[in-house]
Amino acid sequence: MKTVELSIQTGRRRGLFDLTAACEEFVAGQGDGLLVVFVPHATAGIVVVELGSGSEADLMAVLDRLLPRDDRWVHRHGSPGHGADHLVPMVAPPSLTVPVVSGRLTLGTWQSIALLDPNSDNSSRAVRLTFMPG
Repeated sequence: MKTVELSIQTGRRRGLFDLTAACEEFVAGQGDGLLVVFVPHATAGIVVVELGSGSEADLMAVLDRLLPRDDRWVHRHGSPGHGADHLVPMVAPPSLTVPVVSGRLTLGTWQSIALLDPNSDNSSRAVRLTFMPG
């Protein structure tokens, strides 16, 4: 097993942060196996999504409609709507697994791996990549 922790600088900006290049670099030359991408935070998730086509804005708009950024939440510390951030795992889990064949991710043409971070309270997030050879 091979593992590394990345530090993703979000600059306190809510949104999607592309991890695909870092994941590709991490598995390059590793042969066949599985890549596990994990974010050890209660208010962020990992998604596979098309980036660069407007999907980022659409995803954040849907997330804000599903989990409004207001004071309805019992969990209320932090920025306005922070309680909603703690429900993100119901739509974007903290981990995902991607098959790797001959040292390459088996993503589809328009798929990217991204950190979904709706929480503007943090300027940096940890993401753990783990390769398990098969």
